[in-house]
Amino acid sequence: MSVSFKGLAAALLLGGSAMAMAANDGQMRANELLASDPQYRETWQHVVKKEERLPEWVMNLSGDSQQMNAVEEDGDKYLVGPLCETQATCRSQRLIVAFSFDKDEAYALWVQVPAGLPADKSPTRHADYRFLGKPDEGMQKLLMEQLEKDPNWY
Repeated sequence: MSVSFKGLAAALLLGGSAMAMAANDGQMRANELLASDPQYRETWQHVVKKEERLPEWVMNLSGDSQQMNAVEEDGDKYLVGPLCETQATCRSQRLIVAFSFDKDEAYALWVQVPAGLPADKSPTRHADYRFLGKPDEGMQKLLMEQLEKDPNWY
């Protein structure tokens, strides 16, 4: 118990570094980001304001999500993780989100697969991919790699 207490105390003492520690431990979820820090909200609003026909769950980063991970791309660190409108619709509608550690940049890959696609049909062959935030080639590759880590994505 004293070890976890010391860890908690250290995190509290570090203040601003606590978010980076949580990010490294994968403790944040995409659906918590906008409520956790106004800078995340401002950066995401900048990404989606010029996009057309985005569903509300994408606009608000609301829905079902898993823990995010710290990932490096071209020397910069990003907090990256998946988001779905609901767990039930995750196979047909998902978003892979990436925020820079300084919260100044955000990118996403919105993947849509026809609902009701038979299980024997490969989702990769029927998917529509849409990048948000104008990611460069390296970031696009990072987002696609995150998607491909899903064992149900083939």
